[in-house]
Amino acid sequence: MGSSSANIFKNFKEHSIAEFFKKNKQMLGFSGKVRSLTMIVHEYITNSLDAAEEASILPEIDVQIQEVGPNYKVSVQDNGPGIPKKHLAKALGQMLTGTKFHRFMQQRGQQGIGAAGCTLFAQLTSGKPIYVVSEYDELRIKCNIAIDIQTNTPVITNEIIEENKEGKHGLYIEGYFGDVKYDRSSQGPLEYIKRTALANPHLTISLLEPTGERITFSRSSDVVPPKIEETLPHPLGIGVADLVDLAHKEKEEKTLKNFFQKRFQRFSLQKVEELKALVDGTKEGIGFVDLLKDPKELKWEEAEALIKAFAQIKWIAPSADCLRPIGPERIQASLVHILAPDFLAIAQRPRKIYKGGYPFMVETAIAWGGHAGRRLANSEVTYDVIRYANCAPLIFDSYACAITQAVKEIDWKRYGIKDIEHEPLTIFVNFISVYVPYISTGKQAISPEEEVYQEIKYSIMDAARRLQLYISGINREKEIQNRRNVIMRYISQVSKDLAELAEIKDYLPIEQKLKEITQTRYMTKLLTEENEEEPEQQEKNKKEQNGLENHEEKEKEDG
Repeated sequence: MGSSSANIFKNFKEHSIAEFFKKNKQMLGFSGKVRSLTMIVHEYITNSLDAAEEASILPEIDVQIQEVGPNYKVSVQDNGPGIPKKHLAKALGQMLTGTKFHRFMQQRGQQGIGAAGCTLFAQLTSGKPIYVVSEYDELRIKCNIAIDIQTNTPVITNEIIEENKEGKHGLYIEGYFGDVKYDRSSQGPLEYIKRTALANPHLTISLLEPTGERITFSRSSDVVPPKIEETLPHPLGIGVADLVDLAHKEKEEKTLKNFFQKRFQRFSLQKVEELKALVDGTKEGIGFVDLLKDPKELKWEEAEALIKAFAQIKWIAPSADCLRPIGPERIQASLVHILAPDFLAIAQRPRKIYKGGYPFMVETAIAWGGHAGRRLANSEVTYDVIRYANCAPLIFDSYACAITQAVKEIDWKRYGIKDIEHEPLTIFVNFISVYVPYISTGKQAISPEEEVYQEIKYSIMDAARRLQLYISGINREKEIQNRRNVIMRYISQVSKDLAELAEIKDYLPIEQKLKEITQTRYMTKLLTEENEEEPEQQEKNKKEQNGLENHEEKEKEDG
């Protein structure tokens, strides 16, 4: 038996994370030629935007894509702060390193995989490292970066360090990629860049296509978004596993009491006293926990008791300092600038938390008419859902995304949309959080967590109600105009008949007077009914709003 066991495990080996992703490129989003190219552009743009915003710089990004033999050369230049020499190699040449994964704050990237994943993909498909120029402070660093796949460590070659006399700042990345393809499809780099511009009105971004055509999306706002603050987890949303994990990693605080006050938001001394009373062993269903014990010694059963106690305490809502929505005014400016819709409704939901103590918000816009919607090959138009996570477009895996599922579950006929498949409608949804619950490392679809899904759905419904009022107004206007037109068709004959009965030779003054009366009556009717709704529709809206309010009231009670 021992010999058999030894034979089974003789090939037992440890593998690096880079080696794992070498065999599982699709988990990084590199599956399909067009998708792979778009993912490369996505990773570099999100890094550039995050860096520029954190440095309070109005971002300018230039993307160039050229076909070079069997490969495509992709280069991205930004005007961000650059990457210091001591971090440059790891930032672009080592998996699971970066400035994002360990920080509790809103950012587009969060895993420390994306840019290094592009470096790995370049190696595997073209055999070449990436070329980088980083300008910051008084230095300019030029080098090639590759990844040692066996050890997941960066390999730097041809490094040149120069004096940055001009004081320039920014990062230039250039890579050669095989097994990719450029096109102008709805999942291509151009569409990704257009959607990035829509959700980031402070950005100027340009794309040089392989054909030589340059497309530029200029910023519609010159205001640098405020800096995003780091925050702490909220007690109401933390799970048992997360609590145990955080406690066992604690290095400074020696008691649970101090640990809670230092590592969680909204945990005042008063809340500690309330918690102490709940876990003193006298409350049914909640066990005893000594708040003076070392966090490293916290047991699973004790963490369960603490989570139950958290649920019975009334907490202040999580801080919004760590969340930065685009905002209604900036969304309006951006969508009007690019889509020029006939009508635009914007809704922004209050901040909430989901499991793990992560605060989040949802903001939605519905554009109707103008350039809204998606044009099909047969020149017809259909609705379009543009999804974002922290202002970064989600182009792929729409079928699995909570946003798409919420759109499909809504009964659009209740909002005046008879057939959404043939409406010039753009539904814009931006999910904002310190940690986005993606379904995979490809970061292209939001997991339908219950709290997340409900907020997305309610946000879309909020905007849809405003669209409904607009469409109802248009329909009423059409109906009144149709009635008016029917009467106007007979006025001339009626005028002649009245003139003949009254033995008046000229019937034109009678016709003119009847037209004035008709026009005045129907214009008055149109104005008086402009803000009214049909009783049946009013009842529908009332029931729907009551359902929403009841749901929110239940959330307050639960919290």
